[in-house]
Amino acid sequence: MSLFGTNDEERTDLNKEESRYVRARSRRLLGTLLRPMRPKLVAAIALVLVSTGFRVAGPALIALGIDWAIPRALVQDFTPMWTVVIVYLSAAVLTAILTYFFLMLTAKLSQAMLFDLRNRMFVHTQKLSVEFHERYTAGRVIARQTSDLESIGELLSGGLNELVVGGMFMIFTAGALLLLDPTSFLVLFGALIPLGLLTRWFQVRTNRGYRKQRVASSRLIQYFVETMTGIRAVKAFRKEPKNQEHFGELTETYRKHNAHLIQLFGIYDPGLIMIGNTTVAAVLLVGGFRVLEGDLGIGVLTAAILYARRFFDPMEEIAIFYNSYQSAASALEKISGVLEEEPTVPESENPVEFKDAKGNVRFEGVKFQYSTGPIVLHPFDLDIPAGQTIALVGTTGAGKSTLAKLISRFYDPSEGRVTIDGIDIRDVSNKDLRREVVMVTQEAYLFSGSVAENIQLGRPDATMDEVIAAAKAVGAHEFILSLPDGYDTDVNKRGGRVSSGQRQLISFARAFLANPAVLILDEATSSLDIPSERLVQHGLKTLLKGRTAVIIAHRLSTVTIADRVLVMEHGRVIEDDAPMTLAAGKGKFAQLYSSWKASQV
Repeated sequence: MSLFGTNDEERTDLNKEESRYVRARSRRLLGTLLRPMRPKLVAAIALVLVSTGFRVAGPALIALGIDWAIPRALVQDFTPMWTVVIVYLSAAVLTAILTYFFLMLTAKLSQAMLFDLRNRMFVHTQKLSVEFHERYTAGRVIARQTSDLESIGELLSGGLNELVVGGMFMIFTAGALLLLDPTSFLVLFGALIPLGLLTRWFQVRTNRGYRKQRVASSRLIQYFVETMTGIRAVKAFRKEPKNQEHFGELTETYRKHNAHLIQLFGIYDPGLIMIGNTTVAAVLLVGGFRVLEGDLGIGVLTAAILYARRFFDPMEEIAIFYNSYQSAASALEKISGVLEEEPTVPESENPVEFKDAKGNVRFEGVKFQYSTGPIVLHPFDLDIPAGQTIALVGTTGAGKSTLAKLISRFYDPSEGRVTIDGIDIRDVSNKDLRREVVMVTQEAYLFSGSVAENIQLGRPDATMDEVIAAAKAVGAHEFILSLPDGYDTDVNKRGGRVSSGQRQLISFARAFLANPAVLILDEATSSLDIPSERLVQHGLKTLLKGRTAVIIAHRLSTVTIADRVLVMEHGRVIEDDAPMTLAAGKGKFAQLYSSWKASQV
């Protein structure tokens, strides 16, 4: 986890220490992107140095032509003039050629960096633990992969070239003027004071402005994604007017931040023009008097004026692309924050391999609480023999799902340990654990692709016959055949072509095909209607046979197939026995069972 947490990206009031840390974090990330490309970077630097040298030579050659070649041409010696003209044209051609190669090379570098960064973001966010994804909304993750990476891409594809070429050109121009005429250089140097003050003022305010703009943009994208993801709830509760109002407020905030940045640039750009024109006038005035006194040649004065004017030309371009730089820098800060996050359930460096896992699950002195919040599971011990099916029953917030997440190692216990066949699951590789422990959730998420491909997610190398056998085992075969293309039907995003109950049956087939030692059903039958539930009961018995199973369910029809029931309340197990034994008693489960039986009548 990052030092200041991921919420620093949503804040605009970072103190100096936090700001320094965030900037240093961004520089480290940039360094890791640049390090593999050192040879190409050296070549790019060499190209820009040589091409800038040829480009800056132009005014000096003009001065040479005016003060040396033209006087000789007046006495019929045209060789110096032709020499200056040829050298001037050669420098222009070489500048164009070298600039072309520089642009091609930097384009390849920028695309390689962007590819690396985009790939890192995708791979890293998948590796992060469930805890990260539960506190870091999908909208914010999407904003990192879309608008933030696009801002960095815009900078790398064009703005960075302008900054590098423009900066080098200014340095070379100032150096050439110093060598050509130190007095004119001093006049130019005096202009650097107001130029530096204006630029610093612009930098500080746009830095703050772009941080606010990126936060506003992130919130805008986040709200849009959440609205589209939950569009069914929006329609069901007629939230369109309220959503429109809130989205309008977010859009207006984003517009105001953009307008403020445009206003800042509207002050900076005319300021640059005024300083540049004033400097050129000062060079002309000082140089003009020196020409009258015979201390300066007209050619040198012409070159000095050209250098003074050209010195400020890149500043306008740099100012334009400074917007891209600030936006990209702000985006890089946010991306670096995500990439600095560490999994809260790291994989063991020396993992122990499961060999013929039986599925004996034990909780030994386990206690759990989230990073911030009260205790969710109080210290307890629990032994689930291999092949036994237990059902977890209790009110919402009792700790049922948390217990299941500990078995799946979505989280690690705050105290104690969870073992499978005597092996602490923290010592097992993620690959082995995901193969031997499978969770079927209430959401039953289906990925874009065919029904068969979604079932094969349980075991990618499974044959079509094995896929069909798994579907038949859980009672999904008949409805799959009724789909337009059978097993080849594209379910679309989030299973748009199938009902929620059918999605759940597909997820059961997926779990059956995976053939894990431990199976967890987290409210997995809650989306099934009564006919579908009856259909799946036989499939569930097939699915659970011969493996350890943990069922979290409110429907007692599912609970009755368990060998054992654990009733949980406020993070503690208050009852633990066979379903019928508990039903015959006077405890919490007996009350629930009696109410359920009455509802059946």
